[in-house]
Amino acid sequence: MRSRLITLLKTRPLAAAAVGSLLAGLAVFGVIFFQPHKLFIDERVDEAVPSAGSADIGTDLAPSDLRVLSATFRSLDHETKGRAIIKESADGSLVLSFIDFETSNGPDLRVYLSAGASDVSGGEEYGKDFVELGRLKGNIGDQNYNVPADIDLAKYRNAVIWCKRFRVGFGVATFR
Repeated sequence: MRSRLITLLKTRPLAAAAVGSLLAGLAVFGVIFFQPHKLFIDERVDEAVPSAGSADIGTDLAPSDLRVLSATFRSLDHETKGRAIIKESADGSLVLSFIDFETSNGPDLRVYLSAGASDVSGGEEYGKDFVELGRLKGNIGDQNYNVPADIDLAKYRNAVIWCKRFRVGFGVATFR
């Protein structure tokens, strides 16, 4: 079979060009869709923990802040470590902060608060009933995400790093 294909490509230059174009197109699609370069490139973030009553997430934590919840990340399909903290400021606003955070880089990573309760199959349950807080800012470092005021923290008790493109969880921190 292989020798017939080689003979066909040698005798029909148009077929060879079509096959070459198809292979080049598949390679470009693979690089764009799977983003393999992200396996080798880390994106660092270094945001300060927000202060009470401040809309700016780049200031220091004030003593008047109320710590609401704290949890340690555990790995799902990719090694993930660090802490997740949800803080309530004096004005009632909530911020989810990742401290000493580190995970693998990947395409289309998101931060979810999830009601899921299962780590099996890449944590697929975490990707069903969730509130998206935004794109992951970086796979390494401290970062902050605003939490909607009407969120029920008794229900959405998991901070999840989720790959939306491949529907798989990288890591989860479950608030108890």
